[in-house]
Amino acid sequence: MEAIVTFIVDLVGDLGYLGIFFMMLLESSFFPFPSEVVMVPAGYLVYKGEMNMFYAVFAGILGSLAGALINYYIAKRWGRAAMLRWGRYLFLDEQKLEKMESFFSRHGHISTFSGRLIPGVRQYISFPAGLAKMRLGSFSLYTSLGAGIWVAILALLGYYLGGQEALLKEYLHYITAAIIIALVILAFFYVKGMQKDSML
Repeated sequence: MEAIVTFIVDLVGDLGYLGIFFMMLLESSFFPFPSEVVMVPAGYLVYKGEMNMFYAVFAGILGSLAGALINYYIAKRWGRAAMLRWGRYLFLDEQKLEKMESFFSRHGHISTFSGRLIPGVRQYISFPAGLAKMRLGSFSLYTSLGAGIWVAILALLGYYLGGQEALLKEYLHYITAAIIIALVILAFFYVKGMQKDSML
């Protein structure tokens, strides 16, 4: 494990900010791998004085957005036709697809933002946004906000705990759990607010 971590740190160091961009692009697109593999070593290199925190986080956000845009445009261009053709194998018919599109057109901003913070979801939240033809500006904004929080957390973990793998895993689990709880609370107040607006 130590050899693998050393290799990844060296790789990020050799490729620099452009490497962070391309690896986060891959992480955020249809060829995902853990963002921890990229941003934690970047944070550690910031600690060593070999990188700048702002530029590392900025490169990570740009890469995440670029990868998300790939998925967004794939879904926008070909997704609906593919769903209508193959959706029956996933128990998805045109009526259910229209309901999903309607939901995302109304709640796409909060779904995109929160989805970028949930492991296993953040890579794929761009597909329903593309299917629903979410406005590009809104999609880019909320994707960048959600990705920015996650990227900054990982980089800061790498900065403060870069050489302590056990502590990294422990803190990452705690942070992931805290984010999910915070998102549940956010969703609760969002739904309550929507209900209050509908009563006015």
